[in-house]
Order: sequence, then structure tokens, then C-alpha cells
Amino acid sequence: MGYSKKYVPLFIGLALGAGVFLGSKLDFSDPSAKLFSYNPKKEKLNRLIDYIDYEYVDDINTDSIVEVTVNRILENLDPHSIYISPEELKGVTESMQGDFIGIGVSYYSFRDTISVINTIKGGPSEKSGIKAGDRILMADNDTLYGEKLIRENLASKLKGEINSKVKLKVYRKGEGVFDVMVKRGRVPLESVDAAYMLTDELGYIKVNRFAETTYKEFRAAMDNLLDKNVKSLVIDLRDNGGGFIAPALKMADEFLKDDLLIMFTKNKNGAIENNYATNRGSFEKGKVYVLLNENSASASEIFAGAIQDNDRGIIVGRRSYGKGLVQREMALGDGSAIRLTISRYYTPTGRSIQKPYENGNKEYFNEYLERYKNGELQSADSIQVADSLKFRTPGGKIVYGGGGIIPDIFVSKDTTRVGETLGYMLRSGRMGGFVFEALDKNRTYYNSLSENEFKEKVVIDDAFAEDFLKYSRSRGIEIELKNYKEQLKKYLKSIMAQQLFGTAAFEKIINKDDAMINKVISLNKEE
Repeated sequence: MGYSKKYVPLFIGLALGAGVFLGSKLDFSDPSAKLFSYNPKKEKLNRLIDYIDYEYVDDINTDSIVEVTVNRILENLDPHSIYISPEELKGVTESMQGDFIGIGVSYYSFRDTISVINTIKGGPSEKSGIKAGDRILMADNDTLYGEKLIRENLASKLKGEINSKVKLKVYRKGEGVFDVMVKRGRVPLESVDAAYMLTDELGYIKVNRFAETTYKEFRAAMDNLLDKNVKSLVIDLRDNGGGFIAPALKMADEFLKDDLLIMFTKNKNGAIENNYATNRGSFEKGKVYVLLNENSASASEIFAGAIQDNDRGIIVGRRSYGKGLVQREMALGDGSAIRLTISRYYTPTGRSIQKPYENGNKEYFNEYLERYKNGELQSADSIQVADSLKFRTPGGKIVYGGGGIIPDIFVSKDTTRVGETLGYMLRSGRMGGFVFEALDKNRTYYNSLSENEFKEKVVIDDAFAEDFLKYSRSRGIEIELKNYKEQLKKYLKSIMAQQLFGTAAFEKIINKDDAMINKVISLNKEE
């Protein structure tokens, strides 16, 4: 089939997303604490910046010159050595810490007004009585509505110091405008999206990234499933771009017997650091399935590689991203930082899964397009592997290095234009606005439903699906459904569930009739 250029931003974005949340929590010393020796070549750059600052004929921001210089230097190293501006670093740090200080709402800009999608369970806003559908008009003396609504500025108005208070002016249908005092608190950014039983014996845990809180969340989810007598586990790492290494090591340790190698790193001097399983494991005998796709990267690949190379479980899905470099973060003193690649990691059999980057960052991050074009996303036979990168597990299974984890069981991706478009609209939030407006027309009814009542009573009919198509057309996106009407209905209902009940409710609906999930259920019955 033909390939449409309008999908290029999506593919590039997905690839970038797989490489952005990097870093390591291994026991490295802080490089900023080291004394760097004098180097006349380094001094040359400092003198140039000073010369421009003091003598150049026009006023110029030398800080911007420094940023450009740093970026150009890092671009010549590898795709994952990056500069992070002060603005970007704050958001990335919050995401990887697993929480932030705020009022605890998800919101949507609807008709130039901040509209609450839902409140974080147990968070400050829920405790203060704010509900889904409320409009936040003001925060203290700051107006939060109008044509010049900017999300970044809004976040700064709603965040603040822990235990600080903010007076919100809120509009609610049927009740009018009223004031609410909210005490800011810690708001969790959960990295475990869902944990539930797929069958009487098969449990499921979805992990969206590896943050500081991930292992704690994962262990709580697994303990809950163990209480339900789970016999087999699915660990869903699809679209998980990685993060900190330490949580991935601890997760892998739960499944591996004592003293088995989880992974090792090697730096420029050849120094090797091994990471072994401990006596921590709580699920060392049950069946394990790991779901991967082309956006599973970094720490996700460490976990999957440890399971695969130790013959501990079955990898299901498609070849992962292929990021086998370890970064360390160094603060630059002005709120910015760099993440510098300081070593490579290797799976227990000794394979590096880092894909090539010798031809530059553009080709590296566009590699998804090559997989698309060569048919790899539809057929395992199209995966290009080199015999020189062949390794063998202790159980005799052949595995390959050189560019991602190749699954044991391949499941193709729907790469039709309609399938790609619907998937993009689902994951990008494009469906969220439409669903919010639909819920808002009958907010009292929907807010009265329990999750089970929602599943049983709410039916997405053809008329609702057609309304969404009209909504999309009005925003320049034309979708010809053909055989995809039922899939669209499922997507719309899953977004509804997410806005009403949270991410776990979304995953339960979206996983129904999912190809990878169905394959695992089938495998688990056969074994």
C-alpha cells in the first residue's frame, strides 16, 4: 500500500519518545564534583564567547550561543547524549520522580476554559470537592480563561509549594460559580497503568515507563495479583520508552533465580559491572510473557533481555526499539543539564541490542520508517539480522543482537492507513476532546455510574461513531472506516472509561480482542 507523508511526524515522535526518558540509577559518582584539568582548547571556546559578549557590534544573547554550541557538540556523539534546557528538565524530572506538587486534576481546554477531565484519586482537588466537568475560571487573582490560554502558563498557576493554598473560582453546571480553597499536595504520576486478571490464572501488568516509583508500584500490583492465585503473568511494555535502569533490574529480579545475570555494562575503559538477581524473587516459577513493540526501549529492553536470555519467559510482539546505551545526567549550574552516554549495556548472553547510529541522528530516528517500508511490521521474515550477531541462551535458544530484542512469538501490526490513523488519534489525545464534550452533555448521568455499570449500560452506537467522524473532518482529518467501525467504537468507549474511571479502565477495554493479548491467552492455554 502507499505511504502517506502526513504520518512522518507521528513516527518521528514515537521514535524520539523512545529515546528521551533515559538515564541510570546505578551507583555512579557525580561527574560535576570532579576537577577538570586545564585545557587550552576548552579555554579557546570560553574566550570566544567572552569576546562576542563584550565586543560584538549588536546586542546578542550569548546564552543562546552556548546552547547551540552544546547541542552541536552532543549531536556529533550519539543520538542519546542530549542537552536539556531548564524548562524541559523540570518536566522530565517530575515525570521520572513519579510525582509533582499541584492540585491533582487532569484538564482539557474547552472553548477557552479549563475543564476538569477528572481528579486524581485521593488528591487535593478530590478532597476539596472538585468534580469532572467543573470549569476552573481563576486561581487566586489569575484569570484562567480566554483566547490566550497557554497550557504552560496554566500549569505554573496551579502548581506551587507543598501545603500552599490556592483559591479557585469554579463554574459547575446547575450550581453556578463558587470558590474552592485547595491545599496543594503531592500528586502521583503513576507508571503502572493497570493490573488485573485476564483469565482465572493469567494476570496482566502494564508499565508505561521506568521512574523512581515504578518498582514500588509494580510490586504492589504483583502482590495484589498473587493474592488472586495468579499462575502466569503478562508484563506489557509496549510503548514504554524506558527510564531509570534500577527499577527494571529490580523487576527482573522478581522473576529470576538467585545469582542469575540480569545484565552488565561496559565503559570506554572496558570496565565491566555485572548485575545479578538476588533472593528477592516472588514469582520465580510461574509462566512469564513480555509484550514488546517498536517503541519499547532502553530499560524495557533490559527487562525483556534478562527474561529472554535466561530462558525465563516468552517475548511476544515485534522487534523493540534498539537502545543499548546508558546515560548519566550532569547539572550545568543554571537549571539545565546534559545526559551523556557513559557505557553500553549487554544482555546476559553478551549481546548489545543498540541499533547503528553511524549515519547520523536523522536516519537513526527515522529507522521506524525503514521497518515500515521493508515489511518488518507485518512479517517476522522481514526482520534483518546478521549471523555474526547470533547468540545462544543456556537452554539452546538462538537470540540476536544489533538492534532491539527480537520476539520469540511475532505479532504483526496493522499498518493500513485507517489503522494507523485511528491508533494515532487514540494515543495522541485527539479523541479525548470529542469524548469530553460528549460526556459533558450528560455529566450528571455519567458521573453516577460505577465502572461495572458503565461497561454494561453504555453502548457506543453507529450514530456516536458518525458524530466523531464529523468532528474529525471539522479538524481536517478524514477517516474512511470501511471495516474499522467496531474498532473505532471500542476506542471511543475506552477513552470514555479513562476520563470517568482512570487509566486502568481504559486498558481493560482497549485490551479486549487485542492481538498480542489474545496470542498470550492462547499460548498459556496450550502450555
